Amino acid sequence: QVQLVESGGGLVQPGGSLRLSCVVSGFILEYSGIGWFRQTPGKEREAVSCMNGGKGSTFYADSVKDRFTMSRDNAKNTFYLQMSSLKPEDTAVYYCAKALETNYLTPFDSWGQGTQVTVSS
Repeated sequence: QVQLVESGGGLVQPGGSLRLSCVVSGFILEYSGIGWFRQTPGKEREAVSCMNGGKGSTFYADSVKDRFTMSRDNAKNTFYLQMSSLKPEDTAVYYCAKALETNYLTPFDSWGQGTQVTVSS
């Protein structure tokens, strides 16, 4: 059974940093397309960062480029989203997800429960 469990959200001041973690089970992380998404009330869920399985490429939304870094530790079955220089507009519920195939351009079929990130002074 595929499971993804996020952690690491919370309240942070503008300019601060947070690291989100997603612990996975039920599939081989190394070979899977994976991603981080976020959603705010009244808006569609948007892709923040996605990564191909293997040594493939990583995507970042323009709004987070140069501030967020996605990484993966296959030995720990965990992937991460390091968020720096946080802005109030980064406030959202963040979800980790697994794609159907190695390529993150395939549909995402498994999702975590979400973790709230609030950027406010």
